[in-house]
Amino acid sequence: MTATKLHPNMSHWQERVDMAAAFRWTARLDMHEAVANHFSLAVNEDGSEFLMNPNQVHFSRVKASDLLHLDANDPNTLDTPNAPDPTAWGLHGSIHRLVPHARCLMHVHSIHATVLACLQDSALLPIDQNTATFYNRYVIDEEFGGLAFEEEGMRCAGMLTDPKVKTMIMGNHGVLIIGSSVADTFNRLYYFERAAETYIRALQCGVPLRVLSDEVAEKTAQELEDYPDQSARHLAELKAILDHENSDYAS
Repeated sequence: MTATKLHPNMSHWQERVDMAAAFRWTARLDMHEAVANHFSLAVNEDGSEFLMNPNQVHFSRVKASDLLHLDANDPNTLDTPNAPDPTAWGLHGSIHRLVPHARCLMHVHSIHATVLACLQDSALLPIDQNTATFYNRYVIDEEFGGLAFEEEGMRCAGMLTDPKVKTMIMGNHGVLIIGSSVADTFNRLYYFERAAETYIRALQCGVPLRVLSDEVAEKTAQELEDYPDQSARHLAELKAILDHENSDYAS
């Protein structure tokens, strides 16, 4: 079973274990990019304190005890030993400081999400159940301004004020998913990549798409949001597989 015992000198241990499992599985799905992508999780009430992966550690090696515990309001963070990646600090720190409902953030450059983000029209049309999941629940950033240092992070944070918006298609960049927990966010990340792949492959067929009506797309999105325990069970099963393999993610 997944380790739940508090690690010496480590707070928020179960959250750390969940995060580590999400990193390991994202690597297994090849949705990461070398050592360049980042996940974070708020651990205090206003969201300003958060856990995040250490600088330039491969997702497949991240352990629960590796995660940094950061304060979005600390201006000296990048001057400390074991400082986070500066672009991760710029993006995740800004959002955790300015968007309290964004409890968990997952940013990747996964192939199909990034292809979608590179199209002139990056809208994800509802052509199946997975694409309908995101109907009216994403925002497209069309003003990519370079690496996500603090100014870019603050600009992105300003686009996430609507609690209904849980996905940012980052034009010319990748995707950012937010959620209420690790399980909620990882489940959404997984299904967004699946949805983007279906949509890109459908476009490649070069024939008209069978697009769902607005009414059916919204109904499907709402039904999936209300579906009981899917995200929690998804992550629990992934942790069970990792545990069966004697993975060290929960150490």
